[in-house]
Amino acid sequence: MSAATGAKQTLQQLYLDHHGWLHGWLRRRLGDRERAADIAHDTFLRLLVSGRYPARQEGRSYLVQIARNLVVDQWRRQRIEQAYLDSIAQLPEPETPSLETRAIILETLVRIDAMLERMPAKVRAAFLMSQFEGLSYAQIAERLGVSLSSVQKYMIRAIQACYQVLYEA
Repeated sequence: MSAATGAKQTLQQLYLDHHGWLHGWLRRRLGDRERAADIAHDTFLRLLVSGRYPARQEGRSYLVQIARNLVVDQWRRQRIEQAYLDSIAQLPEPETPSLETRAIILETLVRIDAMLERMPAKVRAAFLMSQFEGLSYAQIAERLGVSLSSVQKYMIRAIQACYQVLYEA
């Protein structure tokens, strides 16, 4: 049996053993049958794409962790989307972006949010203070209670994260 055949059988067995249970678990927590079905489907899709499967005895806990992460991602995306829609609702009609532009901007905002979330707290704080408050490195160092060289290192890490997001696109 080839590795691909073995992986296919593993995924198939996980699906047969746990899909119904996972869908029910999600339905009880989300209170929405369709959303639960979508997240259960996306959970197995994520498994398929990653190619990493849990040991037989860890199947449910592994699937629950993936599903929880997907729910958090979905809530985060909805929060970002609502904030964006609220901000453009104030624009006069001729300045309102097209649906295509909205989709591009929303996807960009979601990617930026994910990038910021992955940064360590001090790196994120230094980056945001620099970019949105216009603080100098010395001011950031004072505010964070760290050395100037630490702020420089934080900013290098933040800029590397920005480039990584750009090149993932």
